[in-house]
Amino acid sequence: MTPRDRFRSIMRFEPFDRLPVIEWAGWWDKTLSRWYHEGLPQTLIEHDAIRHHFCLDVYQHAWLQPYGSVPRGPTRADRQAGILARTPDYDDARKMMYPAPNLDRVTWGHWADEQERGETVVWLQINGFFWFPSEVLGVERHLYAFYDEPHLIHSVNTDLLAWNIWLLDVLCQICTPDIVIFAEDLSYNLGPMLSRACFDEFLAPYYRQILPLLKDREILSFIDSNGDITIPTGWFREVGIDGMLPLERQADLDTGVLRKEDRSLRCFGHFDKMTMDRGEDSIRAEFERLLPEAARGGFVIGCDLQTPPAVSYDAYKSYIALFKEYAREAGKVSQKEPNP
Repeated sequence: MTPRDRFRSIMRFEPFDRLPVIEWAGWWDKTLSRWYHEGLPQTLIEHDAIRHHFCLDVYQHAWLQPYGSVPRGPTRADRQAGILARTPDYDDARKMMYPAPNLDRVTWGHWADEQERGETVVWLQINGFFWFPSEVLGVERHLYAFYDEPHLIHSVNTDLLAWNIWLLDVLCQICTPDIVIFAEDLSYNLGPMLSRACFDEFLAPYYRQILPLLKDREILSFIDSNGDITIPTGWFREVGIDGMLPLERQADLDTGVLRKEDRSLRCFGHFDKMTMDRGEDSIRAEFERLLPEAARGGFVIGCDLQTPPAVSYDAYKSYIALFKEYAREAGKVSQKEPNP
C-alpha cells in the first residue's frame, strides 16, 4: 500500500498492511540537544531530515495562522497575557490580523503532487474557536469573558471563521489536505476548562459552519487538545468532528473507553511518552496495550506529544524498532479480523 492508501484505509476502518510509523509533533529542542551529543548527526536540523534519518513515514504538516503583524511578544508570559495586553483595542488589533493567505505555492504544489502519487498525507493545522480567543484575550481574561465580554469572543470567532474559510478556499485550489486539525487546548488533566453551555454558545456555532465545508471536500477533521478530553469528545462529535489527538496518557485517557460507545471515533497518538526511557519491556507493554484498538482501525499510534529529553538517542531507536514491529502486527490482525 502507498502511505496515503494505508492512511485512508485505516481511517475508513478497512484492512491495512501496517500502521504508519510517524512522529507527528516533532521533538523538544532539549531532546534534540541531547541526541546531538549521543549520535544524531548535528547537520540534521529540519524535522523532516530527522524523520528520514529514523526511517519514519513522512507526513507533510503545516500550521497556518491569522496573526499577521500584530505584536504577540516573545515569551510564554507574553502569550498568556494575550494580544490585547499589547494592543488593547480589538478593532486596532484586527487591522493587523487576518491577512490574505500567504501560501508557498511551490511547496504546496509539490505536496499536492506527492499526495496524488500516494506518497504522503497532507495535514493542515489551524486555530480553533477556544484556542484563538485565548491567544487574543489572554488566558485569564478569556475565561472571564465567557460571562463578562461574550460579544468580544463572538467577534473574534466570527473573524477567525471567515479567515479559516478563506484560507481553505485558497489552499484547496492548490492542494486539498487529507486532514484539518483544529488547535484547541481546552482541557487540563481533570477535564475541560469550559462548560457544555459555553461550548454550545461560543464554539459549536462556528464548527457547524466550517465542518460541512471540510466534509464536502472529503477532508477529515481532528481536534488537538491536551489533557482529559473524555467529556468534550462527545461535544465535538455532535458538531461533526471526526477524531481526537494526542490523547495524553498522563490524563488517564483510554481509547478503548472513548470508543466503547462511539465506534467510529478516529484517534491519533496515545502512546505514553513517559514509558520511552524505561527500557524495552516497558515500551513493548505500551504497544501491547494499544495493539487491539489500533488493529480494529481508525487509530494511528503516535507519541502523545513530543518525545521528552529523558529519552536517549539509543532508547528512541529502540522505540522506533518496536514501533515498526507492532505496526506490522496491527496490519496482520486487521486483515484476519474484519473491523466492526
